[in-house]
Amino acid sequence: MNNFVTEFSNATQHYWDSFILALPKLITAIIIIVIGILISNLISGFIQKRLVRTSKDPLTAKFLTKALKMIFIILVIMMALYAGGFGGIAAGILAAAGASAIVLGFAFKDIGENFIAGFILAFSRPFNVNDTIMVNEIFGKVKALELRYTKIKTFDGKDVYIPNADVLTMPVTNYTEDGFFRLEFIVGIAYEDDIDGAKKEILQILNSHPDLVSDTEHENFVVESELATSTVNLKVLFWADTKDFRKAALVTRGLVINNVKKELILKGYSLPSDIQELKLYGSQQEIPVIIKTSKEVQTEKNIQI
Repeated sequence: MNNFVTEFSNATQHYWDSFILALPKLITAIIIIVIGILISNLISGFIQKRLVRTSKDPLTAKFLTKALKMIFIILVIMMALYAGGFGGIAAGILAAAGASAIVLGFAFKDIGENFIAGFILAFSRPFNVNDTIMVNEIFGKVKALELRYTKIKTFDGKDVYIPNADVLTMPVTNYTEDGFFRLEFIVGIAYEDDIDGAKKEILQILNSHPDLVSDTEHENFVVESELATSTVNLKVLFWADTKDFRKAALVTRGLVINNVKKELILKGYSLPSDIQELKLYGSQQEIPVIIKTSKEVQTEKNIQI
């Protein structure tokens, strides 16, 4: 029992002496890490500001800044390991990195794809910050490009994080690259109305609207779309400026529809509802329906009161 206590005491003293001898190196390693992180924050902030001013691309600037910051921190940690007397550990990490790269490559295949796709998108991508895009049925404005994902703010207020690999491999529709987007709607007029006259009235509204675009490449027009049950349907197609897609999609289209409705009614065009056809079967010869004017209905209400 005494021998065990003596051996335990000697071992404890040995490790304590070793710790005291290594303490200056440990403190040096910790100081290197702390100073390195502080310097990385200062340098990354400076680089990001410079990149934003020179490239005019905040997405690339932010992405490259984070990537450089990560690389710098890894180098600082390796320096701290060597300074702390853990050179063998640092060398082992570097040696194992090659062997483990294959294993980790299979284990984290999707994560690796997103990182690589992020670097590709940082230098070559079909959108910029605040562009309105659609990726895999996700529709909204681009807010950030990170190492693993692209952040999109949808028009109903949701923050969607799309893996960079999906953004790189899937079709991306950019609604604001050239600033124009074609909108459309259907309006139905009565069969007895003048179709050419209605089309002319609608075109005058489209060409005079201040928020619509009309030139050789962006032509507004109206075409006959369908002979419906009770109406001749006209399809109205027009171009809007989509720098602010929310306004173009929700406000401008609504204003055009409102103006077309008012103008057609003002010029005497009918906008009939669907016609309901009633059929009689068997021996029934009459429909028990009484037609009353609004004046008669109001008179009956007054009598009941």
